[in-house]
Order: sequence, then structure tokens, then C-alpha cells
Amino acid sequence: MDLQLTDRTAFVAGASKGLGYATACALAAEGCRVAVCSRNETRITEAAAAIADATDQPPEAVVPVVCDVTDEAAVAHAIETTVAQFGALHVLVTNAGGPPAGTATSVGPDAWPAALKLNLLSTIALCRHATPHLQAAAAEDDGHARIIMIASAAAKEPIPRLALSNTARAGVLGYMKSLAADLGPAGITVNAVLPGYTRTERLNDLADSTRAGTGQTREAVFAGWAENNALKRIGAPAEFAATVAFLAGRPAGYITGTAVPIDGGRTKHLL
Repeated sequence: MDLQLTDRTAFVAGASKGLGYATACALAAEGCRVAVCSRNETRITEAAAAIADATDQPPEAVVPVVCDVTDEAAVAHAIETTVAQFGALHVLVTNAGGPPAGTATSVGPDAWPAALKLNLLSTIALCRHATPHLQAAAAEDDGHARIIMIASAAAKEPIPRLALSNTARAGVLGYMKSLAADLGPAGITVNAVLPGYTRTERLNDLADSTRAGTGQTREAVFAGWAENNALKRIGAPAEFAATVAFLAGRPAGYITGTAVPIDGGRTKHLL
């Protein structure tokens, strides 16, 4: 399937590793020009070079941008830098690392606003600063402009000991639904993707946190998580990224306001 992403411009937040990195690779492989951001200049510069090399794109087609997505001024500058470099913005992928593990009664009062700032308010800031450019792209390109929010399966079915993420990610879905209604008349689609257990550094950290209290090996923790999935395995970042690339493409132009689980059948909810 031709996703018609050649020469479109995408901005992918949190792309120095994990799901953001895999997403940027998938978009670049489809011919997208990609701006990738991270707080760490060295890591994002190295990631941009690796993405270009892995996808046979020229170095100038994958641009690293230093940006802390919890800093609104930095977000505004990152979006403007992307548009100045490539001349337009067609696809926004919001993403940030997850907050620390903990139960609703064990995390301290300062942890709640920090988690909301990291996962919810950063999403809102990215969308707010990107929206004028996406509206311009949609007007010039027959409605081909996309927002894809990377959230978590926890937004649909809370995960034990991830109270901060459960709360903040659910807020992302409420914002996604609201924004989809606002931007639909312009032809801009707004969707969320909900990764389940996928082999990333974040998953390793969660496994280590779990096994600290159980004495299990990391692989034993993974096996227990996999058993709860319909597919009985842990996902690969490339599998997740393929769905994001599809939602970014022109064939997905009639999908908006949806939250798509990419979790191997972990979540059992009906709605």
C-alpha cells in the first residue's frame, strides 16, 4: 500500500529511542522528511543519523531538534524550527517517556502534576503550536494532515502500579476526542495509539521494578506479561510503528477520534 507520505514532513517527539525512534524510522522509510526531538543533543543527533542511514534517506531529510516537551517555549521553538527547515508540517506525533511506577496511595503529591506535565500537558502544547501549520498543510494538500498521540494501553485498562501513567494517559484520550472534533472540519485527523508491552528500554525498567519485589528474572517478568496477551508474546517496536505510519498516511483519511490498541490483545475492554 502506498501511504503517500513521500516528501511530507513529520515531527516526532521523544525519538531518540524506543517507540518514538521506531516511529521516525517507519515514517522516513515511507519517504517522509522527519524532525526528531529529544532533550539530549548528543542522543538525538546520533539517532537522526542512524534513522537516515537505516532508511537510506539523505542526512538533511532527518533533522535532530533539541526539545524538552515539558517546556512550552522549547516546544514552540522546535515546531517553528521544523517548519523553517522543511517549509511545512503534515504529521505530528506526540510522545514522551512514562512517569515513575507507583500505586495511587504510594506516590507523593508532587508526582501528580509532574506526570500530567510530562504526558498530558506536553501533548497539548505540541498540538497547540503545530495546529496552525497543520491547518495550512491540510488546506494546501487536500486534507492530508495528521496528529497521532502516543499514549498507552493503560489509558483503556489501567495497569497495576502505574497510577501516574493510568491517570495522565486517560487525560490524553479525552483531549484527543475533543481536538478531533475541533479539527475535523479542516480535514485534520486526530488519533491516539495505545502501546502495550513492547520491548523498549522503558519496558526493561518496568520489569526491573517489578522483579525487585518478586525476585524473578527479567525474562520471567516478560513471560508473565506475555501470558496476559492474546498473542502470548511481547511486541516489537517496528510492529507498533507500522500502525502509526498507516495512520499518518493518506489512506487513513477517514479515521479520526480513535484510540487504537497495539498490545497483542492485552486489553479486554469492549469500548
